[in-house]
Amino acid sequence: MRAKTILTMLFLASVVVALIVFLRALPQKVDAAAEPPGVEVLVATAPLGAGTLLRAHDIVWQAVAGPLEKGETMRPDAAARELRPDADEEARATVYGAALRSAMAAGEPLRRKTIVKPGDRDFLQIVLSPGARAIAIPVTTGGASTGLLYPGDRVDVILTQKFNDTAQLTRRSVSETVVENLRVLVIDALDAKMGAGNSFGRTVTLEVMPDQAEKINVAAELGKLSLTLRSVSGADGVATASTTGPGKATGIKPTWAGDVSPALGGAMPPERVLTAERPPVDVIRGSRSAESVKTQ
Repeated sequence: MRAKTILTMLFLASVVVALIVFLRALPQKVDAAAEPPGVEVLVATAPLGAGTLLRAHDIVWQAVAGPLEKGETMRPDAAARELRPDADEEARATVYGAALRSAMAAGEPLRRKTIVKPGDRDFLQIVLSPGARAIAIPVTTGGASTGLLYPGDRVDVILTQKFNDTAQLTRRSVSETVVENLRVLVIDALDAKMGAGNSFGRTVTLEVMPDQAEKINVAAELGKLSLTLRSVSGADGVATASTTGPGKATGIKPTWAGDVSPALGGAMPPERVLTAERPPVDVIRGSRSAESVKTQ
């Protein structure tokens, strides 16, 4: 009887121990399905509209709880960042230039399904404003460097022409702004096949209206095109076709070679002043005989 009681107590104790072990193990199994704490993903810093081209100031790392969706961009851990200091920025740069398929609220995680990247089939259809077109232009690497530009920036298009040797020295080169305030959509990488000596090293895709596209096509036939970066605030605010006219740069005059280098004027041969001699005029005063007077 006594032995039976002892066995019963041992059985109950083993059941209790097994139950405690099970309860402690159960939360661990649930947590194993979630991401470890402290995982950071990219979120919107402010409300962003559909079609926005993402730039550095639009996104920031933020810790999230719960499982992550497939394709989300996670911040490299501390060990990876210590080993490669640029790993953090490289991870952020993977979404630079991508366009939002739909609007995002501030703090909302950036997911792969909510963005479309350059090269994706429907990128231009999503990023283009109503009525706008996309045009790709070759840009001189020797002019305004495209390394300063990012998708979403606003630029002016400058045409530079060089005339033949028969033109006046101070009028052999001219530069002028042909279209203003265009949005950069895509910046293509340098094509190694084009060779180091090629002056057209990059292609930039811009958002234009139809009449602006025609002006740029003509300008590309006349000379070299380069881009200048505009300010995002102040007087350089976004202009519309109604305020700038049919693709016309307002208030900007062409700059000639002589305007840039006064020395070109000194290199010109002095102009010869030619004075033609006028024939004498016969003047008759009453009955007096005529006399010849030389006119001045």
